[in-house]
Amino acid sequence: MDHYKILGIHKSASKEEIKQAFRKLAMEFHPDKHSQSPKSLKDSATVKFKQLSEAYETLIDDRKRADYNLRRNTYGNGPHQNQNNRYNYHYGGDGGGGGGYGYRDPYANRYSGSARRGGGGGGFVRFEMGLRYLTTKSFLLNATLISILLGGMFIIDASGKALWKMHNTGKSFEETMESIEKAKASKDSSE
Repeated sequence: MDHYKILGIHKSASKEEIKQAFRKLAMEFHPDKHSQSPKSLKDSATVKFKQLSEAYETLIDDRKRADYNLRRNTYGNGPHQNQNNRYNYHYGGDGGGGGGYGYRDPYANRYSGSARRGGGGGGFVRFEMGLRYLTTKSFLLNATLISILLGGMFIIDASGKALWKMHNTGKSFEETMESIEKAKASKDSSE
């Protein structure tokens, strides 16, 4: 099941576009709207509404959306489309202190990786989480802004030094400041 297709939106859709698409489709497929419809139509509308709700809940939350996109790219399709895939990627942040990433084995009804064992073997997972953080839009925008500011400071400092050298050959800024201080001191003492 491709959440983007269900909502009829592009992968780069904003939260507002996701909300608008969900509202439009939810009004069309809401079970209350089909309460008087034939059973087959009512059942298909209910299924469609559940799919819409799941897609909306996943895509509106930044963390869930990032995990969904990662799974989608890893498996080449939506995380629930490939029923032959025995292991489903899972974030085990249950608030019980044993949170982490791992894979759920539906046949064994347990979690492998660090999801339920409270750590261990999570080097790749930490790397993956770090890489995901480093590629988020907000991080990249902040890194770009900091780079621009630091570059601007360097350029201003270098151009100030170049201007000083052009107009004051032979003296450094510190030497000039010392001579100004001496001139002020001698002027104050003469008065």
